[in-house]
Amino acid sequence: MVTGGAGFVGANIVRDLAANGHEVICHDISPPDALLRDFLGPLADEVSFFTGDILDWASLEEMLAGSSIDKVVHAAVFTVNRADLETTRSRDILDINITGTTNLLELARLAGVDRFIYVSSGAAYGMARSPDQTFNEDDHAQPENLYSISKLASEAMTRRYGQLHGFTAASLRLSTPYGPMERVTGHRSNMSLPYQWTGGLLRGEVIQFDPTAAGRDFTYAADTADGVRTVLDAPEIPHDLYNVTAGEWITPRRMLEQLQALYPELEVAEVQTPGPRPIGAEPSRGPMSGQRLWRDFGWEPKYDLAAGLTAYVEWRRSAEFFD
Repeated sequence: MVTGGAGFVGANIVRDLAANGHEVICHDISPPDALLRDFLGPLADEVSFFTGDILDWASLEEMLAGSSIDKVVHAAVFTVNRADLETTRSRDILDINITGTTNLLELARLAGVDRFIYVSSGAAYGMARSPDQTFNEDDHAQPENLYSISKLASEAMTRRYGQLHGFTAASLRLSTPYGPMERVTGHRSNMSLPYQWTGGLLRGEVIQFDPTAAGRDFTYAADTADGVRTVLDAPEIPHDLYNVTAGEWITPRRMLEQLQALYPELEVAEVQTPGPRPIGAEPSRGPMSGQRLWRDFGWEPKYDLAAGLTAYVEWRRSAEFFD
């Protein structure tokens, strides 16, 4: 079972699992649309779709009654990285991200699952305490907003539920994903730079580039999903917390230069945005280390920046997704 399976990261996880022999229940508050079914292609035959709210316990019980679930990947989340949304929807953030996790952990207990994977975020670390800080799993977490606080709390809940109820539990802190199926939804509204710039490329627009923007440790979504499956399917899990990251800090300038190298027709206008900082320019947590995932499972990303951007543009063209 994958919660949030029709969302950005969730859809990539569902596709990866189905492609690697899993029978998948895709649970989401939104029904599968044409874009998701096209993304899954023939693999959709390996997926059962269940439309429901993770806050609706009766709906979850109904799904459980008609299913046999041995593993759960809990990826449903209200992603909030804007102060205005955090202010206006504070209760919703905590309801969805904490009460929703509680419901899924209880469902896992009742189902008698073998394994529960909580899809967390590098945001749980908080902001970098020095300009060159790289976070590993032993670093002290200092979340600074309701979204990141809810992620850290859900990690602790996942760990304890597994201890109490006899299933293997782990949390995976994702670096900033980019790639297919990122789109504006009711629970995701702040789009990444790769989303904005590849869309601008395909629409023939001039890219507005702020040279003062900070970087991110971007990871192509197919690699993110591959990392999740690696932990889900491992015979043993030595740790209960892993970073899933390509492990490389990518500035907007470098990403733009790579896009221009791949697509010379891309036009760029260099501007410094007044007022609130643009996406990618706010203070950052710094990159995460992927060494624990490599040491325990030999996992490495398959997509470098050029391969990831190329695959992303090709998907958007084939799907005619130019928004």
